[in-house]
Amino acid sequence: MAFFKLLLSSLLLSFLILHLVHAQQEPLGHSQTQVSLQQQIDCNGACAARCRLASRQRLCHRACGTCCRRCNCVPPGTSGGQEVCPCYAKQTTHGGRRKCP
Repeated sequence: MAFFKLLLSSLLLSFLILHLVHAQQEPLGHSQTQVSLQQQIDCNGACAARCRLASRQRLCHRACGTCCRRCNCVPPGTSGGQEVCPCYAKQTTHGGRRKCP
């Protein structure tokens, strides 16, 4: 019985140490935390400018808004400029197509 208690406490302690080490190794900011530490951009205004010439305004605004909130960046102009916001350019749909307009 003493061996079982020792084994159980050792395993519990090991998991606790592993959890603490893993928590320290995680970068302080996932994209959400990093975005919250940075200054937020006006996604509505940026997406209105980006989508002003789109044939499907509502779809463009919805996709652009999602990408803007995730990346805190919207490329300038109405199309192209993806190299300015690499995160924005990397967002894809389930089908593998680019998500962000």
